[in-house]
Amino acid sequence: MYQEERMLKIVEYLQLHKRISVDDICEFFNVSRDTARRDLVKLEEHQKIIRTRGGALLPTLDHELTRNYKERLLTVSAEKQVIGQIAANMVRDGDRIILDSSTTVQACAERLHVPECSVITNSINQADVLSEKEGVSIHLLGGHLQKEHRFVYGSSAIASLSRYFVDKAFVGIGGISLHGLSINHEEDGMLKHQMMKQADQVIILADHSKFGKNLPYRFADLSEVDIVITDRLPDPAMLDVFRRHDVEVIVP
Repeated sequence: MYQEERMLKIVEYLQLHKRISVDDICEFFNVSRDTARRDLVKLEEHQKIIRTRGGALLPTLDHELTRNYKERLLTVSAEKQVIGQIAANMVRDGDRIILDSSTTVQACAERLHVPECSVITNSINQADVLSEKEGVSIHLLGGHLQKEHRFVYGSSAIASLSRYFVDKAFVGIGGISLHGLSINHEEDGMLKHQMMKQADQVIILADHSKFGKNLPYRFADLSEVDIVITDRLPDPAMLDVFRRHDVEVIVP
């Protein structure tokens, strides 16, 4: 069997069993340990596996990290649309609010209908959506542009944001657990945290898949959250964590 064939079968095995050892490869393909190791080195070079002591694992990188904002918009679920509607209903006439750059928060922006409100955002998409709505005053933060995910970030954006105080901040997250709120991108997380500091009421928008999930950058504690809007109740353990931190959970 050629190396390319073995590599393909190794990946197929990992997709079913999550891990494989050098001994497994030797037994399955009747090859030496040196040959098995060379196969794993080649697979690692192609970023198909993560080598471990004595074997390999499939990469566990969150797929959200590799998708840009436009791609994520194409897969906004019905659950996120419902969450966005509930969030939009919480905005009152005359409110000053912050909307971050998440696709779930965009679902809120799209459904926002009040005679008058002021919005601060770091999202090109939120500003574009809101520009079509009469009575909405928009302040788009300045700073560095993250092109793929279409948000502005950096020290100048944080400094500008720190001069505003608002009634409500609507914030999307990548994961929420007993350890706090997390996201893939550090620069996005730093700005989200500043948004939370500027608001009288912090409202997190998160579908049920985010519960119990920890992404690379933790940007805030649960003690800084007032409300979580989601599509279904979390499991009892997570619900107990919310209660202990006085976090209100709103579901449809």
